[in-house]
Amino acid sequence: MGALEFEKIVSFLKEKNAKFELIEHEPVFTSEQAAKIRGASLSQGVKAIVLKSGSAKFVLACVPGGKKIDFKKLARICGEKKFALASPNEVLEKTGCEIGSVSPLGVVYPLETFFDKKILENEIVEFNAGLHTRSVRMNPKELVEALQPKIADFVV
Repeated sequence: MGALEFEKIVSFLKEKNAKFELIEHEPVFTSEQAAKIRGASLSQGVKAIVLKSGSAKFVLACVPGGKKIDFKKLARICGEKKFALASPNEVLEKTGCEIGSVSPLGVVYPLETFFDKKILENEIVEFNAGLHTRSVRMNPKELVEALQPKIADFVV
């Protein structure tokens, strides 16, 4: 689980000529653990969360590590009535990754991807790369340029 997604993530970033650094580390399962092991601030981490709408549409919502999603605000942005967290099985089915290892590169899965604009306030961001033991460090503007997510304001 996740190894194929890791390879897809690295390939995608290389195809886009993005500058990035791979980080190998002990397994992490939360944003707090990831920030500590990477030696970064919590806000530099990008949490990628799979959500399911009331109409069974799945999206990938990405927020800074210490922030939470305003589900109602994101639902309005997406033209949906409501969103909820996808179940662990749904996350695995949609991404090939376990919760806590999903990358913000929704194009790899493929899932429509939304970035909260606060992600762009960092000079460097770090995120999981399909595995609990691998992360990517890069400039957020370069990540956005490669990925072309929808950018909005939807954190609490």
